Amino acid sequence: MTAAPRPRLTAVTEGAKVTPVELLFDLVFVYGFTQVTALMAHDPTWPVIVRSLCLLGLLWWLWTGFAWLGNVVQADEGPVRLILFAVMALLFIIDVTIPEAFHDNPGGLYGPFVFAVCYLIVQLIHNGSLFVAATGSPAAQRNTLLLLIPHLLTTALLLWAGTQHDWPQTWLWAAALAVTTGGIFLIRPEGWQLSAASHFSERHALMIIIALGESIVSIGVGVSQIPVSWAIIAASVLGIAVTAALWWVYFDVTAIMAEHALHHADDNARARLARDAYTYCHMPMIVGIILMSLGLKKVFEHLSDPLTTVGIVALFGGVALYLLAHVAFSWRTVHLLKPFRLGAALIMLALIPAVLAMRLPALVDLCILVAVLVALVIVEFRRHATIRHRIRHGDPGAALAY
Repeated sequence: MTAAPRPRLTAVTEGAKVTPVELLFDLVFVYGFTQVTALMAHDPTWPVIVRSLCLLGLLWWLWTGFAWLGNVVQADEGPVRLILFAVMALLFIIDVTIPEAFHDNPGGLYGPFVFAVCYLIVQLIHNGSLFVAATGSPAAQRNTLLLLIPHLLTTALLLWAGTQHDWPQTWLWAAALAVTTGGIFLIRPEGWQLSAASHFSERHALMIIIALGESIVSIGVGVSQIPVSWAIIAASVLGIAVTAALWWVYFDVTAIMAEHALHHADDNARARLARDAYTYCHMPMIVGIILMSLGLKKVFEHLSDPLTTVGIVALFGGVALYLLAHVAFSWRTVHLLKPFRLGAALIMLALIPAVLAMRLPALVDLCILVAVLVALVIVEFRRHATIRHRIRHGDPGAALAY
């Protein structure tokens, strides 16, 4: 009889796809996104909104670290799948703790500290896993050790924030996100390893799908207790139209062009491109979608009444942020400026004070949003019809003429 093969790490190679265990891992973030949206909807004050968006940013950094890890070693082979299962449990605890991340509820453990400690444990597990996976690459191991600095500083700030209230607590959360975001940016990307452009781009595309799906879930949860009416039906159709337009903006050609650019970059340029275009540009996309989701929840709560300032800023500002992130994403990947998306984003921002002044019913505000997005999709579709066809049918290099 021969001994069973010893579980070991298996390197990812070019052409790899996202594994089922990674899909399962990512689904934990659906609940996290829903919790953040519910938290902002329950107490839509500016300190809570800012803290919630900072929390969302920290969730992003928890996710993106494992996106990089899964691009170095196969997530469904050896001990990695067990590591992901353990991290899923910790992430679920973080999700459950989100309503108490700022202020502890009576009884039980102290919520803000539970969030901070679980955040640190997840980051330490990631760092240890990545360090082992990077055996044979001193530069990658050096970078992994450098990650400990922002992670430890961020945790210290979160623990401090747990003892504060209102704006002092808000500034500490903002500082925690800034330390992680800035600290990681300062680490030289040349030390990172990106093994498969297809896997990395697909992983981020699926996270966009998850965020868009959360927006649909939040709408459904919000209207489940409201009697069905023509206004509810109209708002539901318009809400799906917003989601479909945001999907179109990302997946019709942008995702194809970006993956092509990532695939053909050399090793050093590829790591920097992946960091800038995917790790950094996708974070505001996710934040924009969640803000838009909050705005949609408020629309369904006030169909016949004017939206509050928070609702209007979330609805129009969230979509504007999403489009601006796309402009940066396209420029960073294929050096193309998307003028129509930039124009649509500026229109969204200009509509915020205009809609606030007019005090229109929320359903009318949603109609205006859909009209701008549909116009954007139609204009881009017709303006770039020929190049778009080439990109979508086997010639992604045509992006240079897009």
